[in-house]
Amino acid sequence: MRIDWAALGSVFGVSLAVTVGLVGLFTVGIVGLTKREAAASGSGHVLVARTTAYACFALCAAAVAYGIHLIVA
Repeated sequence: MRIDWAALGSVFGVSLAVTVGLVGLFTVGIVGLTKREAAASGSGHVLVARTTAYACFALCAAAVAYGIHLIVA
């Protein structure tokens, strides 16, 4: 049995980068929803915060759906 260490390292690196990126994107969405509640007095900032939060959540859902597609296919 021979282990391809370069391929294993590549998979580890990509998995780590995608995981950190996805968690960061979800965190930006949570912060956007928090800012929306905090900035209820100004209508312009609420719209930007809500749009940013929903876009982050949509990108997270798309990444999860793509991962499931890769596993199932």
